[in-house]
Amino acid sequence: MAARSIASMTLSFGLVSVPVKVYTATESKSGVGFNLMHKECGTRLRQQYVCPADGKVVERADMVKGYEFEKERYVIFEKSELEALEASASHTIDIVSFVPTEAIDPIYLDKPYYLAPDKRGGKPYRLLQEAMKDSGTCAVARWTWKGKQHMVQVRAGSDGLILQTLLYADEVRSQADIGIEETDIQPTELQLAEQLIEQYRVDSYDAAAYKDEEKERILAEIDKKIAGNKITAAPAVEQPGGQVIDLVEALRASLKKKPAAAEQPTTAPRAARKTARAAAPTPEPAEEAPAPKRRSVRRAATEEQPAPARKTGTKR
Repeated sequence: MAARSIASMTLSFGLVSVPVKVYTATESKSGVGFNLMHKECGTRLRQQYVCPADGKVVERADMVKGYEFEKERYVIFEKSELEALEASASHTIDIVSFVPTEAIDPIYLDKPYYLAPDKRGGKPYRLLQEAMKDSGTCAVARWTWKGKQHMVQVRAGSDGLILQTLLYADEVRSQADIGIEETDIQPTELQLAEQLIEQYRVDSYDAAAYKDEEKERILAEIDKKIAGNKITAAPAVEQPGGQVIDLVEALRASLKKKPAAAEQPTTAPRAARKTARAAAPTPEPAEEAPAPKRRSVRRAATEEQPAPARKTGTKR
């Protein structure tokens, strides 16, 4: 089925206007849903809206929308008034600046959309895409949609332009409020951790290589139930979270374990590199591995002057 656009807009920067169509880029693949049933007869229950003042069921035709401006005080809006509010929405995506693509922290990225050129928009569309790709920049723009003004990022994707709404600053909580513990990192621990990262490292993220295994497990159990079998809980697996472990020994043991990612299908060039890497002997980590050389004098370690312990976290 051909994709259907949700809106026609004009992407504007300077005196240049690019007519575009907006398409949703994602669709929710929700988990397994269960319905509420009547225990006595097994009939699916129906949701109804009940007026607490008189206890009557209110039909959809008798519902209106209201805004609570004070506690238990509402102003009622007619359908025409709601349509008038929506009519003020702009049909323009106004670019306000261009920034390096990596300048936007991913934590601010929200819902993505695809942009496609509309009539007579093909050339300026491709021009903007290539210019941002070559310059390593993305656009920051304003987009008014469904009663809210969004700040959005417009960036060059592999096949076209991508628009992604951005969260406002007051919509993102500060990580400083979590209270992350301040601790010391020893050079040997850091070296082993970096070796482990390199062992699990792959060239790129392949979303198609992963699936919702928990959803598949639940659906398999439901099939058993449909077949007349009783579902029983699997034995609980003991979690190692509460155990006190030697961090260095845990890192060394992890280095000897084959990464699960290495068993997944990859592209041919990547597989060739993995084969070559697997053919080479993997050296065992030394008992007391020296700290790797760094550009920073503070991180360097010599026999006369031991490397100082590295601190992580921010003291608040």
